[in-house]
Amino acid sequence: MDLLAELRSRKLLAIIRADGANTALACVEALVEAGVTALEISLTTPGGVEAIAKARSQYDPHILIGAGTVVTAAQADEVAAARAGFVVTPAITRGAHRSVQLGLPLLCGALTPTEVVAALDLGATAVKIFPAKLHGPGYFRELRAPLPDAPLIAVGGVDAQSAPQYLAAGALAVGVGSPLLGDAGTGGSLAELAIRAATFRTTLDI
Repeated sequence: MDLLAELRSRKLLAIIRADGANTALACVEALVEAGVTALEISLTTPGGVEAIAKARSQYDPHILIGAGTVVTAAQADEVAAARAGFVVTPAITRGAHRSVQLGLPLLCGALTPTEVVAALDLGATAVKIFPAKLHGPGYFRELRAPLPDAPLIAVGGVDAQSAPQYLAAGALAVGVGSPLLGDAGTGGSLAELAIRAATFRTTLDI
């Protein structure tokens, strides 16, 4: 599977941080039913590895299930065993290095041009610009001037209003956590989560 092509087509990566594996899986189910088919389960979720493994076994391969906030090499090994479809890191971590060694598609966190180049040199499939809100969509235009071919994903403070602005500025996709998840990760309304998902899909024309 060409992860870059899939993310570019789907445009939206849902970031799930929850209070436990069962809550995370409930959020996955609600999002998939709402038409969101690229999802990242953060390892800040207690039982996150378990949730990834269960989600991978429950859904067809076209539902992209990845592991987020992979910091250590041991975590990379764990999510590989759970059959995570891709790995997301907050920075150029040991987990990022290990993911490349394991052949896992990597969305590596970075912010500065130096970090973007370092992430790509490491072997990242794409670079997660985090926190994107710090500099806004215009920063992506600036980055793409010297790095026109760099595959960039906007993450951090991206909401339904700003999401299309990041895509227009050159991001291939946006990763969205709390503006999409709301309180669903702590047992809040899944119906409202589905409504927010529909709003993002409408805004992004997906």
